[in-house]
Amino acid sequence: MKEISTISLERMNNGAHFLYVSDILAHAEADTTVKQKTATQVAALKAAVEQEDEDLKLSQKSLLTDEIARADAERDSLYSGYKKAVQSFLNLPVEAMAQAAKVLNQHLKDYAISPQMQLDRETGMLLNLVTDLEGKFKAEVETLSLTPFVTNLKAANERVRTLTASRMEERMAVPVGALKTSRKASDEAYRALVKMVNALALVEGEADYAAFIDYVNAEITHYKREVLGQRTTTGGSGDKDDSGDTGEPGGGESPDPSL
Repeated sequence: MKEISTISLERMNNGAHFLYVSDILAHAEADTTVKQKTATQVAALKAAVEQEDEDLKLSQKSLLTDEIARADAERDSLYSGYKKAVQSFLNLPVEAMAQAAKVLNQHLKDYAISPQMQLDRETGMLLNLVTDLEGKFKAEVETLSLTPFVTNLKAANERVRTLTASRMEERMAVPVGALKTSRKASDEAYRALVKMVNALALVEGEADYAAFIDYVNAEITHYKREVLGQRTTTGGSGDKDDSGDTGEPGGGESPDPSL
């Protein structure tokens, strides 16, 4: 008799897990008989997969990361331009301007800011540097007409500061273990669907469920070989593996492995 085989969903990485349960859900909804006879189980799996999708998106790289990188590159370019401008005035045959450049160049040496610094450290160092340039070194900056550099450097640094703060708030808003919890819910809903389909095939005969069972077993074989790295052998009731996998928690890796 045909029946859906077992697979250890817990051992899949996050991406593969979501793709697997999503594909099973799509085929269950597309199969008229399965959708009708297992309506409760399909609805539960649909809800679980939708929640897993949301939690998976939250666990990925923040959309702010690319914006932070661009703002960081902009402020590094401005800082580099300011530094070169100061140095270009050091040998100017105008005493007041050369002296101002000497003061600002020493200021740069004192801070020794590098674009390779850790992001937040650089932000803090630039914040202090700009504060100095707008305060005790304001006269030197104005003497060399470098105020536009200072103004734009301040704005770019503040943008990085704001974006990193927003990213931190975004990450803090993500419930700890949310994806692990939603994966578990998907696993339970999936197993309930499999159990119901196998029971219906036993009681009513496999004819109306054969296509769905064959599809799921083909997917199981594929995922065991390509995702879980298991060897499989084909039996009369679906593909079985030789790893001792029962499809229940406790075998293999722990839930919620990284992508």
